[in-house]
Amino acid sequence: MKNYLIILFCLVSVLTSANDVNILHFGAVPDGKTLTTKAIQDAIDRCNATGGGTVTVPSGTYLTNTIFLKSNVNLCIERGATILGSTDPTAFKEAVVFADSIENAAITGFGVINGQGSKQFYPKSGPRHHNIMLYKSKNITVKDVTLINSSNWVFRIRESEWVMVQGIRIYSFTNENNDGIDIDGKNITITDCIIDCDDDALCFKSHNPDYLVENVTISNCIVASNCNALKFGTKGFCGFKNISISNCVIRRPSEAVHRRWAELVKGVSNDTTVISGIALEIVDGGLMDQVTISNITMTGIQTPIFIKLGNRNGIGTLKNVVISNITASNESLMCSSITGIPGTYVENVIIKDVIFNCKGTGTKIEAEKPVPEVEGEYPENRMFGYSMPAYGLYTRHVKNLMFENFRFNLLEPDARPAIVLDDCHNIRISNFSADQPTDNKHLVRVIQSSNVTISGYHATESIAKFLKVEGANTANIKLTGNDFSQVKEVVNVSKECKAGVVKEMGNFRKP
Repeated sequence: MKNYLIILFCLVSVLTSANDVNILHFGAVPDGKTLTTKAIQDAIDRCNATGGGTVTVPSGTYLTNTIFLKSNVNLCIERGATILGSTDPTAFKEAVVFADSIENAAITGFGVINGQGSKQFYPKSGPRHHNIMLYKSKNITVKDVTLINSSNWVFRIRESEWVMVQGIRIYSFTNENNDGIDIDGKNITITDCIIDCDDDALCFKSHNPDYLVENVTISNCIVASNCNALKFGTKGFCGFKNISISNCVIRRPSEAVHRRWAELVKGVSNDTTVISGIALEIVDGGLMDQVTISNITMTGIQTPIFIKLGNRNGIGTLKNVVISNITASNESLMCSSITGIPGTYVENVIIKDVIFNCKGTGTKIEAEKPVPEVEGEYPENRMFGYSMPAYGLYTRHVKNLMFENFRFNLLEPDARPAIVLDDCHNIRISNFSADQPTDNKHLVRVIQSSNVTISGYHATESIAKFLKVEGANTANIKLTGNDFSQVKEVVNVSKECKAGVVKEMGNFRKP
């Protein structure tokens, strides 16, 4: 029986390896100058026609136009090998390597796909291509390859399912819209990747209004970008559901070829900064539901968390989001924010176990400046201006928010409150401490909001003022279980508020 199994294993191995091919056997020339598209494609087509197997790209540089991956084929780009996109943009269809409506295929190996995107600089007119595109394909693996110098988004997944991406490296600053990985599919895992690019690093898209992006997990990645690190939208026409992101490091990008943020946006302290570490945006009529993001550390960012429900191409829904275990150090006056639009609320958000090291330097004028609605504009942290009227968290048009177990540290003095709530309802803020604002400003400001409970506050230093309550529609503000022993003025209620708007229970005050 044992001998039979050995013979069977050997037979299977022989049959499998019989379909494996090397592109050199089809006439590929590894000099980086001779166009070898036909040789590579012939090898892939032969492998596919004979039942599938591995197409090997050995050491060398191979100039090519679009390569069409086929079902049951593993394109293995070996260490020392480079697939080099040609400089003729009209010779491409979507990508250097294009998987169009195929199944059971892979792109593997420790080699490189170089799109030569610097030859087609944005915004120069004309077609541009990705390094890899998966379109309406299933059961695809992309593993270990390095992707550089794309002329468009580097790696695009669109309406594809059962995709596994593992251990890839992306480095691309040749164009302003060099997204790292754009995700528009179902049942996708992305793990152990290092992404360093000019535009959004990991970006969820939803182009088809009838195709929901769902069941996606991302973990153990290092990401850097001159735009957003972890982004949902724009192009959110259907939406996103049941998505988990965990155990990622966000850092400043290696280059700032096109952006120059310190020159473009007042208050930004470095050109090479990530716009937002976490950007959740629903502005095109789609939905966001059941998204969890955890165990993220960020440096070199402008804004740690940016959540925006808007109306650029329709009003959608944004709800059921949990963000936890976040540490972030920011380099702008644009604090974290959660905002809906008048009459339409962001709902059911939990943010917990957070440390924000905030830039500071905000002034009294910036603390009091109005925030425009701009509900139809492109969503970005600077859509409200170069600063926000809080140094830690600004929320407006939000329902059912729980913000707990957090610490805000100021790196420089700041005259803005730590937290501002405006038209927010059913809010729970608990177990926190934050540095005191300057200019006699309150630590927390509540405007036109109801059913707000603040508990578990503990002052680490003497502060002048804790809570400012404003607005005729503000109601049922509760302070419970707080340590106000180092607070000189706990509550200041504006004249337009109704009597008894603030209730205190079980707070400790200085005797």
